Amino acid sequence: MSVSVDAPLLSVRDLHKTFATRHGRMTVLNGVAFDLAAGSTLALVGESGSGKTTTARLILRLAAADRGSVEFDGTDWLALPRRELDRRRREVGVVFQDPATSLDPRLTIGEIVAEPLAIHAIGSRAGRREKAADLVASVGLPASALARHPSELSGGQRQRVAIARALATEPRLVVLDEPVSALDVSVRSQILNVLRSLQKDTPSRPAYLFIGHDLSVVRWIADRTAVMYMGRIVEEAATAALFSSPRHPYTALLLASRPRETPGPRAAPRPYLGEPPSPAAPPSGCPFHPRCTSVRPVCSQEVPALVAGPAEGGRSVACHAPLGGD
Repeated sequence: MSVSVDAPLLSVRDLHKTFATRHGRMTVLNGVAFDLAAGSTLALVGESGSGKTTTARLILRLAAADRGSVEFDGTDWLALPRRELDRRRREVGVVFQDPATSLDPRLTIGEIVAEPLAIHAIGSRAGRREKAADLVASVGLPASALARHPSELSGGQRQRVAIARALATEPRLVVLDEPVSALDVSVRSQILNVLRSLQKDTPSRPAYLFIGHDLSVVRWIADRTAVMYMGRIVEEAATAALFSSPRHPYTALLLASRPRETPGPRAAPRPYLGEPPSPAAPPSGCPFHPRCTSVRPVCSQEVPALVAGPAEGGRSVACHAPLGGD
């Protein structure tokens, strides 16, 4: 299949997922759609339970979508047969939240980093050892780390190992699921700098799908940000534009709730009501309308579509009365 040079590396359309509970079926994803360009970073943000990690799991095919499509580098990713999927997994890396549970404690760091190369039969045994040493150095760890086990490293060092392993096969896409949330604040900036440097300097220049809830981290790492609420994307835009002028009331709520980054006056946040409703009993119409103080009659009756606004520079908003509008 020939792919346009302007085509996104990853294209997700109308992704749905429900889970069975004792109270019946619960909708976790409801029509998620976004694009991710090669070599860029898209962050998915939102409160716990908004569907961020489930979206990542469906893309990684760690769970099956009820319906929808995922196109990766021009290929129908969800339709790939198992053997072809296993072969092409080398093109997708993943870094999980807690490196303590994602690294095999029985293996040395050198063996852990080289393992994806062995699985995909890349290079000779000596070549894999050399590549592992280069990767460990690229994430800022000393050569002596190669002979150590995960239990002998700090949390930040283990996450560097996880990043090195994820990049071993030179993937074109790396899914980062809360990669720094389990780390001390003093270590987070180091890991983020490593990620940005590797995205720029690694030959494959991987795109990052970054799952996060810390908005200061997202602002630093992401080119674009998609805001999720109750299984839907309610706003997606260039990160700088989204932070400076949110259009969806829920985006404004998230930004108003984040810790202060700099001293000085800031406009009082708009009031919002209550907690998110249960996914097992979602409201009619716009899922945010029970908490929104700008609610209109249509908000409780119709689900707003995610549409691009005029002269928005690629911003999409799902709101009947977006902020900053007439």
